[in-house]
Amino acid sequence: MKKLLASLFVVAMAAPAWAATQTVTLSVPGMTCSACPLTVKQALSKVQGVTKTEVSFEKKQAVVSFDDAKTNVQALTKATADAGYPSTAK
Repeated sequence: MKKLLASLFVVAMAAPAWAATQTVTLSVPGMTCSACPLTVKQALSKVQGVTKTEVSFEKKQAVVSFDDAKTNVQALTKATADAGYPSTAK
């Protein structure tokens, strides 16, 4: 029983308590055609920690859910900029 409790304690301590899923809306004004969102979505999906991406050409924005222990908004905006579509957090 002591080994089980010790193992559970180690596992609990190994996972960061502050890690959480975050969602950010990025403004991507450089999307000029209906194919642009595909490139933006692909670039964001390659960022480690991204769990969901919805890109709208009409709204010129991307809504991204991510694990904040693995990535951050700066990495997301860098990914879109590197793909040719600079973005900013709304």
